Amino acid sequence: MLTTRYTVAYVALMTLVVVASNFLVQFPLNVEVAGINLADILTWGAFSYPVAFLITDLTNRQFGPQAARKVVFAGFVVGVTLSFFTSVPRIAIASGSAYLAGQLLDIAVFNRLRRQAWWRAPLLGSLVGSALDTVMFFSLSFAAFFVFLGPNEPFALEAAPVLGIFAAEAPRWISWAIGDFAVKMIVGLVMLLPYGALMNVLRPMQPARVS
Repeated sequence: MLTTRYTVAYVALMTLVVVASNFLVQFPLNVEVAGINLADILTWGAFSYPVAFLITDLTNRQFGPQAARKVVFAGFVVGVTLSFFTSVPRIAIASGSAYLAGQLLDIAVFNRLRRQAWWRAPLLGSLVGSALDTVMFFSLSFAAFFVFLGPNEPFALEAAPVLGIFAAEAPRWISWAIGDFAVKMIVGLVMLLPYGALMNVLRPMQPARVS
């Protein structure tokens, strides 16, 4: 009964993060740092989405990978449903696929490292998961190769200076992906603070198998 209540709470939190991220992704970050106009490469959704990895890791720590997967799949259903209503099918497919792959990889890495130093499993799990999420989402959404998922976005494929400041040029979506992952790394480090603070409160309910 206790496990069910906590799992429902984690599902509710994951749903909130997914809904908030789908909403906040519509708003560019209108800030300039070191000559870089962040509005060209970032939205506020980049800051809220990494919280999903914290929720997954806390579920994994407390109830193990099976419960964590249930929370992830619930977020997947909500995220894909919302994406189909709020964006084009190609973006919805990319978003759902990237979310599911990134979160499941996070669970696998976390479970492998859970008996090591307390910070290693959540940090490496979220960073590896975020890397896969970023590569999959931006590639499936904008790379010309994946045109079979939907029409290409000409603006995303136009060559432009990387991050708007370097001499080297690349399709704009490359800069978007770099900026997005940089934020995910920063937020992943920050998320160690609440994770560490909650470790003694949300103790493992049962031993988890390392597989």
